[in-house]
Amino acid sequence: MAVEPDLKIELGKQGVFVTTISEIYNWGRKNSVWPMQFGLACCAIEMIATTMARYDLARFGAEVFRPSPRQADLMIISGTITKKMAPQVVRLYNQMAEPKYVIAMGACAISGGPFKQGYNVLKGIDRYIPVDVHIPGCPPRPEALIHAFMTLQARIDAQPLTGGDRPRHLDADAQGLFPVPEQGAHDLEPPVNRLVWPLPAPSTSGKPTGSCE
Repeated sequence: MAVEPDLKIELGKQGVFVTTISEIYNWGRKNSVWPMQFGLACCAIEMIATTMARYDLARFGAEVFRPSPRQADLMIISGTITKKMAPQVVRLYNQMAEPKYVIAMGACAISGGPFKQGYNVLKGIDRYIPVDVHIPGCPPRPEALIHAFMTLQARIDAQPLTGGDRPRHLDADAQGLFPVPEQGAHDLEPPVNRLVWPLPAPSTSGKPTGSCE
């Protein structure tokens, strides 16, 4: 049964603290998000600056960047993703334990950015793995990454532990592993993961579809 906010404050003044399992569970999750030590291009420099003393990302519980995907639960995609690198990014994401999150940092990670027309550049990592927060910019400043981190924390804090909106790791039927694309004759195969990118895939005949390119 939910407690009225005013009553909760009054009880707190008298040393009685009332909470729920969901609040404790989500409080622990949002304050112990450990990023993976992983950078792809120039946005990674801004990401590294965010962890230094001036911006101090450790204030938010992201104390140390972990060198292994098995010890991390946040992947910050910072930089241009080439089609040669994309399978490795998906493979690293699959190796992370649930619950896990993704922040796409910068125009290149979101859409290919200034290299969008390049034959070898992926036009957004959200074509293969789910992205929780997108950060526009080229490159985004450390303040933008901190804002994205706080946005992710707010989303974690608001997640119910039951029902249709529960986190993926609490849903036995939810997909945990995502298909790793392979290098085909002319492009990655499949060109997108339709479970996370529902828009039509680019035409294999070379004709533009007007929706993805």
